[in-house]
Amino acid sequence: MSTALKAISVGIIVERRKASSQWIDYLWRPVAALGGVPQAEPWTVLSQEGDVTTFYAGAAEVEFFRSATANYRDNLAGDQSLWVALRPTESDPPYSLLAVTADPSEGESFTETGVDLVELVPMPDIVRETMIDFVAEHHVEQPFFKRKRDRADPEAMGRRDPLKDEDAS
Repeated sequence: MSTALKAISVGIIVERRKASSQWIDYLWRPVAALGGVPQAEPWTVLSQEGDVTTFYAGAAEVEFFRSATANYRDNLAGDQSLWVALRPTESDPPYSLLAVTADPSEGESFTETGVDLVELVPMPDIVRETMIDFVAEHHVEQPFFKRKRDRADPEAMGRRDPLKDEDAS
């Protein structure tokens, strides 16, 4: 496990929307990341309009690793998002903030459990600027080497004559 060379704190905003379903009461999803951490306590109500309530879910660290600079570069060239993972709890609030990452591969791995709620949110400017500086300082282009396959031995794959084998015994 490598050590993060840089980290930046973000605050996560989560939305709760009344569901039009007989099986669940609400739909939850992360909607924004704040550059920095506000003074509010986790799960503080920020606004309420009709059936939609937004909460400050808490703070998380976005960590930057030297080994992931190619993934950060891809994120910067693409949608420039953060992946936010919320884990269900058995109490109130119904989710806990699990992790936030700028690495698309790590973000995708959050979905493997099938239990956690994972959403993309827009990347705050301070995180984008930090990531640009980090990639510029630490990225080393790795040359692509195409592997050569071993030549197949056509004789090794040949069939034996079963009658010939019996005669030899």
